[in-house]
Amino acid sequence: MKQSESNSVKRVFLVDDHPLVRERLAQLIDQQPDLQVCGEASDVPEALDALERTMPDVAVVDLSLKNSSGLELIKDIKARGWDIPVLVLSMHEEMLYAERVLRAGGLGYLSKQESSREILLGIRKVIQGQVHVSGEVAGLMLRRIASGSGKSKEATVESLADRELQVFQLIGHGNSTRKIAETLNLSVKTVESYRARIKEKLLLDDGVQLLQRAVHWVESGAGREGSA
Repeated sequence: MKQSESNSVKRVFLVDDHPLVRERLAQLIDQQPDLQVCGEASDVPEALDALERTMPDVAVVDLSLKNSSGLELIKDIKARGWDIPVLVLSMHEEMLYAERVLRAGGLGYLSKQESSREILLGIRKVIQGQVHVSGEVAGLMLRRIASGSGKSKEATVESLADRELQVFQLIGHGNSTRKIAETLNLSVKTVESYRARIKEKLLLDDGVQLLQRAVHWVESGAGREGSA
């Protein structure tokens, strides 16, 4: 159960693996009369432990976390049945990740390039249980609904499942299969299975084509890591 009343200061928990980003966000949030940072974390295990103790009114989460992903954190929060709304604040490509965040159980997605005013608006709306994304993303989602189209079945990166996308991104950053396994706490065999599924979905013939496609995707800016 949440500990704060509806008319009291709302408690915000920050999850980002960049200390400077957390510091800047904390300064911005703590200047608001109705918001207060109640804790911080840099990875999923640390966040889950602290969230269970604090039960904040909202968690502001980056997608790229130390040895894990903000998407996995959102799924873990939902799996535990915690009533903690999540706003993702990240540098990843909004059009690719916003819908994934909402499907995972998050209530909002904003770019770190947004203004302070927009970020504060997003935090307040998510606390109220409202979905908040940029106007561009909202328009895209509405157009998809209006056209009756579901997920794209084309051989695009959007066709990858969340974990497959994570593996694809790490491949693009030059990580070996063993390194990816260590980073995601998976077995090498499991990562190899993900690689095989990615090649199948993207219609790639071999590992060389997979590497080339992943590197090109990362270098284009679509798969860049979250940053300050």
